[in-house]
Amino acid sequence: MATKETKDSRGFLQAWLPHPVLTLVLAVVWLLLLNSFSLGGLLLGLILGWLIPMFTSAFWPDAPRIRSYGKAVSYFFLVLWDIVVANLQVAYLILFRRNDRLRTRFVTVPLDLRSPEAITVLAGTITMTPGTVSCDLSSDHRSLLVHCLDSGDPQATVADIKQRYEARLKEIF
Repeated sequence: MATKETKDSRGFLQAWLPHPVLTLVLAVVWLLLLNSFSLGGLLLGLILGWLIPMFTSAFWPDAPRIRSYGKAVSYFFLVLWDIVVANLQVAYLILFRRNDRLRTRFVTVPLDLRSPEAITVLAGTITMTPGTVSCDLSSDHRSLLVHCLDSGDPQATVADIKQRYEARLKEIF
């Protein structure tokens, strides 16, 4: 159990360094933008990495609650694999199928997800996977419009998205 002193020091640290990982990432990005390393560049990167999150933290929403980090890592590798496979499929379509034989269409994916973060991850996953693009989210956040480069069966495409991605995201968020 944390003591009052520990809680107070965490609150103090959180107030002065609200996003430590982001601070480091911003400092590294700053050094990469400089394209050279110097002590002054590192110091300025750390200062910017500290000031930007500190002054913008009031605008950030609360962090989403992730129920299973293991499933999130598993989801990451699943999406990575799907991106590689979809790249090969799209390359095949471009090289060996005539445009008039492509079965492009829009499909509407009904959403069971309610978390804005989970919906964003789903839409991003669909867009990152070559051959599909998330086009629109309904105003009630209950369906996602997706364009498919080649889809023979729209219901199968929707079922695949829901089973492969949405079901996993429901376990993560």
